[in-house]
Amino acid sequence: MSRGVLVTGASRGIGRAVAVAFARQGDRVAVHCSTRQADAEETLAALAGDGHVLVSGDLGDPARVEELVGEADEALGGVDVLVNNAAVMIAHPVPTTSYADWQEAWQRTAAVNLFGAANLSYCAARRMIDAGRAGRIVNVGSRGAFRGEPDHPAYGATKAALHALGQSLAVSLAPHGIAVASVAPGFVATERVSGRLSGAEGDLIRAQSPFGRVATPEEIASAVLYLASPGALWSSGTVLDVNGASYLRT
Repeated sequence: MSRGVLVTGASRGIGRAVAVAFARQGDRVAVHCSTRQADAEETLAALAGDGHVLVSGDLGDPARVEELVGEADEALGGVDVLVNNAAVMIAHPVPTTSYADWQEAWQRTAAVNLFGAANLSYCAARRMIDAGRAGRIVNVGSRGAFRGEPDHPAYGATKAALHALGQSLAVSLAPHGIAVASVAPGFVATERVSGRLSGAEGDLIRAQSPFGRVATPEEIASAVLYLASPGALWSSGTVLDVNGASYLRT
């Protein structure tokens, strides 16, 4: 049965791969972008089937979040799955960052990665509840929530908070038939980090995994697809590591 799926940050990278994967199995997809309109239109054009739509807006703006969830809900005939993928990653290491830049990095990162995802989850879940419709919320977190992000501490902290948010919502929303889970990817070969994979730094990054490589966006998408599937209901509340054994939690 075709479902309505809202994927945030779907202009490229993991978000694009997730959107493509859902469309391939027959779902209708709302492709979200904040600024990369042309890239988002490319994603939209690459989707199999029909019934897809493009929605845009700054996820740091609570009012716009409410509007864009409503737009997606109306265009898709209901949002059954929300994928909180959008994120910002701003370098701000303590030794070389001014206090003003530190504040700005934390505020912007938290506004999108945490508060944006929280507001999206609230708006999508309330629409599911009001419609009496079971659903799924899948968060794209990060390995950095566990191993640390020394140059991007706000990113690591907000991803840890996103994992915790997902677990809280998993308990809260289960009585309404809504399952919530997260994936925690390691390093993924996306456009945003392509420059880091060349030269000596790239060799070090690939060596973090015993497989000797980094993930593809499609590998992360397959994990998201599973957690959003009917068979993954009992995985609600989980944080699924998808890092090629590059970091093992205890």
